[in-house]
Amino acid sequence: MNNKKPIDNFIEALQEHKFVEAHEILEDDWKTFKKQGLKLEAKAIQGLINGATALALYHIKKRPDGFKKVWPVYLKYKPLLTNAKINNKNRFFYACKILEEKKEELTE
Repeated sequence: MNNKKPIDNFIEALQEHKFVEAHEILEDDWKTFKKQGLKLEAKAIQGLINGATALALYHIKKRPDGFKKVWPVYLKYKPLLTNAKINNKNRFFYACKILEEKKEELTE
């Protein structure tokens, strides 16, 4: 995509309502953490991925039932960010803020 960090690309994709692309952007980080046995970090990233997936299901695929099943996974894993050892953690928390703002904007 560019020289930005994946989390910055994820945030940008969310802001542009490119939820499917956002999902894909963090997949490599998630897989890396998983392979390294860093379960907490992998689950925290998985939460963000699920947040983007839920928004894609609602906004793009027009599947509110799918959204209702996937969004709770984001909410379940979001607190894991607090203790995860992730660089630029403030950007990940910012991504959560964007996900939640987009959820409110799209589901009202």
